[in-house]
Amino acid sequence: MRYLPLTDTDRAEMLATIGAPSIDALFAEVPAEARLDGLIAGLAHHQSEMAVERHFSHLARRNMAAAHHPFFLGCGAYKHHIPASVDHLIQRGEFLTAYTPYQPEIAQGTLQVLFEFQTQVARLFGCAVANASMYDGSTACWEAISMAARITRRKSVLLSAGLHPHYVSVAQTMARFTGDVVESAVPDLAGSDWADLAARVGPETSAVVVQYPDIFGQVEDMEALASACQAAGALLIAVVTEPVALGAIKSPGEMGADIVVGEGQSLGVGLQFGGPYVGLFACREKFVRQMPGRLCGQTVDASGKRGFVLTLSTREQHIRREKATSNICTNAGLCALAFSIHMTLLGEAGLRQLALVNHTKARRAAARLTQINGVALATPSFFNEFTLSLPVEARPVVRALAERQVLGGVSLGRLYPGINALENGLVVAVTEVVSDDDVEALATALEGVLA
Repeated sequence: MRYLPLTDTDRAEMLATIGAPSIDALFAEVPAEARLDGLIAGLAHHQSEMAVERHFSHLARRNMAAAHHPFFLGCGAYKHHIPASVDHLIQRGEFLTAYTPYQPEIAQGTLQVLFEFQTQVARLFGCAVANASMYDGSTACWEAISMAARITRRKSVLLSAGLHPHYVSVAQTMARFTGDVVESAVPDLAGSDWADLAARVGPETSAVVVQYPDIFGQVEDMEALASACQAAGALLIAVVTEPVALGAIKSPGEMGADIVVGEGQSLGVGLQFGGPYVGLFACREKFVRQMPGRLCGQTVDASGKRGFVLTLSTREQHIRREKATSNICTNAGLCALAFSIHMTLLGEAGLRQLALVNHTKARRAAARLTQINGVALATPSFFNEFTLSLPVEARPVVRALAERQVLGGVSLGRLYPGINALENGLVVAVTEVVSDDDVEALATALEGVLA
């Protein structure tokens, strides 16, 4: 907030009401080493508003903006073209200021949007039902793991080595408080671990979690793994961080996944410095009552007119805490709206065409970059993201590329620090916004750096 109009008297009254002796007491649970001790060094005590804006504008210019340079970053957040109409529509007052649609008689527009969003996600993921969105992909992944534990009454989870390490971290953090046993593995550029997972799934396994395409960009058929999970009574959870890929490759639901979750940022939602994003969540119909969040449904009113209502609300805000499936407090509604508008503008044919353009450009880029001496392709199958094996450590190469004004990808050493077998890996994402000139700029810069 730009302006906090509280007086010392206001603060004293608020502290007295909650029984806290001081504002500092509110932060007693924060470790002392994580708290500021005094003012931030280097900042003037008093500055005019114009001076502060000028200072921060100067700091911002030191960043390399995604829109101003050849951009090949991915690994869960992708730069796609977003039609101007998306931002225009989500800023309409009835959407921008809308809140939770508890009263359907005054929230038909919001409920219909969420209903359409659910329909799009369900079709995209190849599932029977989807909810009205979640926070983001990583928390949706954990909610799926928690849901699988409720359904199977088991506590052991197998995570694929190809699952995004940030998603793995969220799952491990949450499992500390739930008693779930989360088993993960270090990835290997030699290939996926899906066959190993199929062999390891057993009577104590609640779920197996895989990413599709995985963190390296690899695409693999999951039907054999789905069959192994079904035979063992475990659920298969598929994570999709690049939903545009599903315009070109078979959906996880079609291949037997029981729960499909993901990140919807690619459609309608910009990079936005890492958030807010929107979590996607879909599953088989028989599991719908264990699905977290909210579900909007279509009905008919007393006059026989089509209408929309909250059909299922399993959040603890709606029902008793012990009966709730989740304490998730929002559904990232505005980002879900942006996703739905972008999907609507594309339509099925448009999404398939967009996916084809992405894949074609990625293949062309991979062919050009592997012409460079010492550079090899580590992912034989991919959609719009692939991993290169460089002859040297990738982290310094990424920094050197940035000095040459190219945002050249994500080094695996950054995602998996300390793992020598991965330090030469570079993950490169190519979407429709990447031009042939951008690819040539990356190739030229990479040749120069490696030389």
